[in-house]
Amino acid sequence: MTTIDRRNLIKLCAGASALMALGVPRAVLAQAAAQGQLTLAFPADLPTWDPNARTLAAVQSLYKLVFDQPLTQNPDVSIKPALITTWAFDNPTTLSLEFRPDVVFHDGTPMTAADFRFSFFERAKLPVPEGGRRLDTAFIWRKVTDIEVQSPTKAVMKFSEPMPSAIAWLAFLCSFVVPKAYVERVGLAEFTAKPVGSGPYRLVEYQQGARIVLEANDRYWGGKPAIPKVTIEIVRDPTARVAAFESRRADVAIDVPIREAQRLGTQPGVTARLDPIADIMLLQITRNGGFADDRARLAAHHAIDKVAISRALFGGAATPISVPAAKGTPGYPPDFEFQFSTERAQALLRDLGHSAQNPLNIKFASSNGAFPNDFEMARAIVQMWRRVGINADLEPIELSVYQERLRAGTLPEATLFSWGNAVGDPEMYGGYLLDPKSIFSAFKTEELAPRIQPLLTETDEAKRIQGYRDAHRFAAERGFTIPLLQTVKTIVHRNEVTITKYDNGWVLPNTYSFKS
Repeated sequence: MTTIDRRNLIKLCAGASALMALGVPRAVLAQAAAQGQLTLAFPADLPTWDPNARTLAAVQSLYKLVFDQPLTQNPDVSIKPALITTWAFDNPTTLSLEFRPDVVFHDGTPMTAADFRFSFFERAKLPVPEGGRRLDTAFIWRKVTDIEVQSPTKAVMKFSEPMPSAIAWLAFLCSFVVPKAYVERVGLAEFTAKPVGSGPYRLVEYQQGARIVLEANDRYWGGKPAIPKVTIEIVRDPTARVAAFESRRADVAIDVPIREAQRLGTQPGVTARLDPIADIMLLQITRNGGFADDRARLAAHHAIDKVAISRALFGGAATPISVPAAKGTPGYPPDFEFQFSTERAQALLRDLGHSAQNPLNIKFASSNGAFPNDFEMARAIVQMWRRVGINADLEPIELSVYQERLRAGTLPEATLFSWGNAVGDPEMYGGYLLDPKSIFSAFKTEELAPRIQPLLTETDEAKRIQGYRDAHRFAAERGFTIPLLQTVKTIVHRNEVTITKYDNGWVLPNTYSFKS
């Protein structure tokens, strides 16, 4: 007689409940696959269908299916043309751009340089809607003083001061072109309810928190996608994503737990990918409560055995990091390693009057299922902290709630978060994570301002890179940041689906195909 323990019973019930919520019979899925329809189990929903509103790396792939960016990236993350065909700095504050002449939005209207100006300049200058807040693009492109439209296919961006990361940002978060005429005609509320882009797919159905249905754009400038219909099931629970895949209700499952990916990869007809990407896992920390003193934060960092976490939760595939940047990217100092040392952690806590018998109490938040093994990692850190004298009260936090609490300055002492940097530029690591004026920084200290802010306008590339390496190291040594690991992207798929792997973790079904 087979027995099922309580833990497995809970998992089975959770998976079954999620499958019922998907509402897609197995027979329907099989028929859909035969007709060239693809179903993905995806971990996160969009905060809004306005692609210029929020910088949330976890859903950039979803935006890229409906909207286009001025520039994009190859699978190896190198920049390549998209809506923009050529670009050149005429001087440090003037960037000349040329656009494709054959791009049309989903409503049939042509995309021109005027739409680019609207997306990257005019919208950012509009008044903030009552009860809302300014677009994230207003901060990212704050140095733009004008965009001069010279013709439908030519424009010149003018900056108040040098912006050496401008090219990278044109292929990064929030940088999407939206149709000026449509947005102005229907208004923002209607635009977000019925979004129109120029991307490879059109949105045909959206159930918030549940489902996104896309159909191929026949007039896409990059060529009609090989898969004509894509259904993205929003399945936040990682166990449920596994269950959806195993029951064949999904052809592809994104960010499943590492051990489940390894197990599924041994099954016939299934491929599992476990790939380190340029995104990083870190603790966003604040001076709130128990982390007001540098020694407390440094003790917390010294107490974390990152190698053990990688081995236990990621099969050793997650690379430990000592600064807020991925190893091998330009801003990572190759000669620096932050030491794991329980002895050092205990000594620092003793200086503050704390020990395992008299622990330092803090609040700790973590996403739960948004990234592979995120909450499990947080629980492992709680145990490591407990051994040295830190008592962490752990609670889950939704990505959307994290964003709002970050802006409001109400995050707890530590929050486990995956920071996206698809382009690998150091400005998108320390430049935004550490600059006290950045809307993305959690730890605010003027000690970092003179180290970071000059780099935002530094046009000498060698000096800029070395400056970021020094700033990253300084921040780690002072306890202003607690980097953990490079993020591991897990994708499990049926072998009949050909997947294009992106080193930045993008999930782009328009680059997929079915094997004949």
